[in-house]
Amino acid sequence: MARVHIDLPERFPFRTELALYIQHINYGNHLDNAVLLSLVSEARVRFLGSLGYTELNVEGLGIIVTDAAVQYKSEAFHGEVLAFDLAPMEFNKYGFDLVWRASEKLSGREVARGKTGIVFLDYATRKVARAPAGFLARFGA
Repeated sequence: MARVHIDLPERFPFRTELALYIQHINYGNHLDNAVLLSLVSEARVRFLGSLGYTELNVEGLGIIVTDAAVQYKSEAFHGEVLAFDLAPMEFNKYGFDLVWRASEKLSGREVARGKTGIVFLDYATRKVARAPAGFLARFGA
């Protein structure tokens, strides 16, 4: 089976930090792999909020996640703080990929990297919609 490989951009326009609580930890005494995606979701909401958007209102449209890929790099533990760096990339007429990296704040140790596919959705019609021009313009797309 081919391994997932995710290339990161040189620059990330957004960073947020999230502490790891005991409920994030699994029986192996490290960050649970399923919980990581929940933390990425929180980082995504914060990224959108920094732009004045919500997941239900990006220039009048909502967003939905179409796929996700994760490449784990190291363990993370209770009490650590993860810094999430995010960058929208690979824009298309219906959406984009949100590339991210999670690193332990103090050491800089990379914990994981990933890519989330996002499309815009008109929730009134429940149909995929063209990416809003205003959103694309913010990133030179």
